[in-house]
Amino acid sequence: MSAAPTIGALWRGWRDVLGRMGFETAALDAKLLAQHALGLDALQLATRENDLAGEDAATVLAELVRRRMTGESVARIIGEREFYGLAFTLNTATLEPRPDTELLVDLALGALPAGGLLLDLGTGTGCIPIAVLANQPDASAVAVDLSALALEAARENAARHGVSGRIEFRQGSWFEPFLTSSGGRGEGKFDLIVSNPPYIASAVVETLAPEVKEFDPRLALDGGPDGLAPYRVIAAEAAGWLKPGGWVLVEIGHDQGAAVSALFLEAGFEDVTVHTDLNGVDRVVGAHHI
Repeated sequence: MSAAPTIGALWRGWRDVLGRMGFETAALDAKLLAQHALGLDALQLATRENDLAGEDAATVLAELVRRRMTGESVARIIGEREFYGLAFTLNTATLEPRPDTELLVDLALGALPAGGLLLDLGTGTGCIPIAVLANQPDASAVAVDLSALALEAARENAARHGVSGRIEFRQGSWFEPFLTSSGGRGEGKFDLIVSNPPYIASAVVETLAPEVKEFDPRLALDGGPDGLAPYRVIAAEAAGWLKPGGWVLVEIGHDQGAAVSALFLEAGFEDVTVHTDLNGVDRVVGAHHI
């Protein structure tokens, strides 16, 4: 019977397997999965390299690596992803928060006045409003999503980061929860509306990498035949839910700046601006409701 491997030998062995399979982030993937399987943080993984790995933990790690081999992302496997310095729980109805979206949070923090009320449409994990509230303690938010399961993750994340008392969740499509409700705080009085909506054209979804196409929820990807369907709704209806002087900020695809800007201009918004990310890629459109 062979001796149990050390922790260092175990994770490096799986690193080498993933590397041979062509995973560019093989070392990082193996480390993160090993930390999760063994219940260790990064420092403990490094300092306990010569400890023997338990048989149960080795079995768990082998299953996690098997899932990675199918193309499932590490974040989905371990069930959380970091965003804006905070860890967010994921489930099958949520996209993974992406670093690109942190620009939207930066802009929201700049646009939201003291004590302001934020509306997030298509909230998913709740990462955008929760990150804003965590950094602006006098602000409050309403977050909407069509998926009840996504809202479960968002509520969990709000509790995790101590902002549950300042955020309200509603289920429905875009502005519909306000049209069908009998009342509630904030209707017509939002200082800021934000959204990172589905913006991939329907036909393009089928061409995406397996990691996205097979594991991300299609509801959160598919923006209609031209990828602009959600923006048409937001541009047409947002003014009715904003205070005078309020702003809309929406994340966009890299080639959608002109088209999305045109929708907001046609809807009567002013100061319509395309904001680029650190790589110079069009990332967010901002529009001012006068």
